[in-house]
Amino acid sequence: MKKKSKYGRNPKLNPKTHCVMVRFDDVEWNRFLTMYEESNVYAKAVFLKAHFFGQKFKVLKVDKTLVDYYTKLSDFHAQFRAIGTNYNQVVKELRIHFSEKKAMALLYKLEKHTIDLVKLSREIVKLSREMYAKWEQQN
Repeated sequence: MKKKSKYGRNPKLNPKTHCVMVRFDDVEWNRFLTMYEESNVYAKAVFLKAHFFGQKFKVLKVDKTLVDYYTKLSDFHAQFRAIGTNYNQVVKELRIHFSEKKAMALLYKLEKHTIDLVKLSREIVKLSREMYAKWEQQN
């Protein structure tokens, strides 16, 4: 180990000093890249070393459609909660600022739209269950 100087980088405790070069043909290279990308390891050298010395590594496969569906479902849920908050505020304001007859007419319209939202929510739950069933079959 080198002597520590007051300038520059601190020396590593276990420096890597030996280098090995590997050459692949096109078929081997494509196979290597596929395995490397599936492993989600941050560097090809780290992947090769782990594979060579028999260390275990995880292969994570991400289904993009499932991620997109989950993201959109989360966004929709946030909007649905916001609608619930706005719903309570609207009912309160109707009661305060309008006559009973006018407020009831407006509440009737609001009720129709609420029923549509409930139907939409049930459809989303149904689609989510179908998506989950497809995901279960794949795994």
